[in-house]
Amino acid sequence: MNKITFLGAGSTVFAKNVLGDCMMTESICDWEYALFDIDPKRLEESYKMLSNINKNSNGGKAKVVKYTDRKEALRGAKYVCNAIQVGGYEPCTVTDFEIPKKYGLRQTIGDTNGIGGIFRALRTIPVMLDFAKDMEEVCPDALFINYTNPMSMLTLAMGKATPIKTIGLCHSHQECIPGLFGRLGLPQDHLNYKIAGINHMAWLLEITRNGEDLYPLIKQKAKEGPVYDTYAEYRKFYRQIPQVEGEFSVTNHDDMVRFELMQKFGYYVTESSEHSAEYYPYFIKKNHPELIEQFNIPLDEYPRRCRIQIEDWEALAERLVNDENLTHTHSREYASGIINALETGTPYSFGGNVMNTGLIDNLPADCCVEVTCLANEGGIQPCHIGALPHQLAALNLRQIGVHQLAVDAALTGKKDYIYQAALLDPHASAELTIDEICAMVDDLIEAHGDWLPKYH
Repeated sequence: MNKITFLGAGSTVFAKNVLGDCMMTESICDWEYALFDIDPKRLEESYKMLSNINKNSNGGKAKVVKYTDRKEALRGAKYVCNAIQVGGYEPCTVTDFEIPKKYGLRQTIGDTNGIGGIFRALRTIPVMLDFAKDMEEVCPDALFINYTNPMSMLTLAMGKATPIKTIGLCHSHQECIPGLFGRLGLPQDHLNYKIAGINHMAWLLEITRNGEDLYPLIKQKAKEGPVYDTYAEYRKFYRQIPQVEGEFSVTNHDDMVRFELMQKFGYYVTESSEHSAEYYPYFIKKNHPELIEQFNIPLDEYPRRCRIQIEDWEALAERLVNDENLTHTHSREYASGIINALETGTPYSFGGNVMNTGLIDNLPADCCVEVTCLANEGGIQPCHIGALPHQLAALNLRQIGVHQLAVDAALTGKKDYIYQAALLDPHASAELTIDEICAMVDDLIEAHGDWLPKYH
């Protein structure tokens, strides 16, 4: 059956971009688009929005169907997109932030690595494995396209525990070059580059223009400035800074953590500075509060974004859901390009999260890596990278150990693995004692209640 299923279709903006793109792709514009969400109101809103896009941008060629039965939504699908958030902002995201804060452990985003990432994985992996069981029964050959964080842990769990083909997609890979070159005022044409590592900690390993190595220029401009704030509107929305007009040069900009990492370790990392600040033991420290201002680190950033999005949803819904004339402009999401390549054989290159089947030589096979992948009529072929520079592999390995143990906890139900994952987290272990970390884990397990399985 020519069918794309979207799990977590109440993620309305995501559904608009991913499925709107698919509707505007000729090879798949007349497929069934199956929507499923556990929130009936959000499901209905996405259904109305996508129906309008189908009518106005696709000539009504697609069949948009909403489902309240997950297995029926999956039945016969060729592709399954996943954008769920188990536990939502309340109670689970609030718990992920407030309990560590009682122990003096501060976070910025808390959805991918660190304590917040561990507990998001523990409550999401069981749901993902339930999806996989349904898929084995009703669409065993479908490709599972995961957008949900924590990307590495979820993709690793799917790779270890299910036969379902899985690819993880994240924006940090595709936004790395535009963000960096925009901030430094550099032209973005005729570039060749290589990015590899793990999700949210992949590295810009090479970057050239017409054969010239651009890293010396990048490092010089990052050190000397000026650095341009190319995300003024984004920062105004999420960080509540004053309104500005156009690009402007700043000294205390929003990418200082990544520039510091590049200066010390030699390479630029894909994920944003607000994310990266909590992945390393160097930036958020109780005994050095001056670092927060020095590196412009937005503590409690993800809860702030959630509150703003919740407050502004009704206004956004009015524009997306209730506009009968709504149209869609193709976004930069990868999914439609991947599906089109697999269906037509038209080659498509993208950054994907996959199991490390010998792709990065000095990272373990039992982990998820982020590398360039090629999709065509033969399927998805991840590219062999070779060995990372030793310092980058070492930084990745500090997170990979956490990922492996969190997945072990989810797959075995052993509580000791949760303690060990938390104890190995670079940020937590730099700030708290062994006893404090174990007590914090106990408090988090208790506070999550039925959102987590029982551990032994």
